[in-house]
Amino acid sequence: MTEARILIAEPDPALRANLCEALENQGYLVVGETGDGGSAITMARQIRPDLVMSDVEMPHTNGIEVSRILYREGLAPVVLTTSQATRDLTVRASRAGVLGFLIKPVQESELMPVIEVVRARWQEHRTRTEELDRLREQLETRTVIERAKGHLMDTHGLREAEAFRKIQKLAMNNRRTMKEVAQAILLAQQLQR
Repeated sequence: MTEARILIAEPDPALRANLCEALENQGYLVVGETGDGGSAITMARQIRPDLVMSDVEMPHTNGIEVSRILYREGLAPVVLTTSQATRDLTVRASRAGVLGFLIKPVQESELMPVIEVVRARWQEHRTRTEELDRLREQLETRTVIERAKGHLMDTHGLREAEAFRKIQKLAMNNRRTMKEVAQAILLAQQLQR
């Protein structure tokens, strides 16, 4: 994988500096640092890091909520740091989309394996999400076109192939997608009611 751009969210300035140094020693690029969760979210939205390392206990917005927001928005994976991992914390973090944990004090030797596994899982997640979005769009397009074909068949007495060809021809002539033409046909149908 390419050099990871990492945002650090750690309320303790000394720990933040140590983590920053350890990440840079491992060849990672620290693109932002903050001491509170609200700023971590804002910075992640602005700089789009490859990964966010966040302490669980943060002022304003805790690390689990930071992860929940970043995961939901598809911005970046989160590795949580904590001094004590309990089963409850692990369950809550997992539900929020946290992809990795490091126990404090973080050892430099632990960074690379956790970061690279989290980045790989995040890429898989993004690929699946993009594929799901593409399939949803295809299904929606197909449904709209089928409804428009049905309308043309009912109102103009066209056969299915003729109705499809009519939509296709209108799309080409007007430099629109077939979905846009089908939506226009259905809108016109609603206006005629």
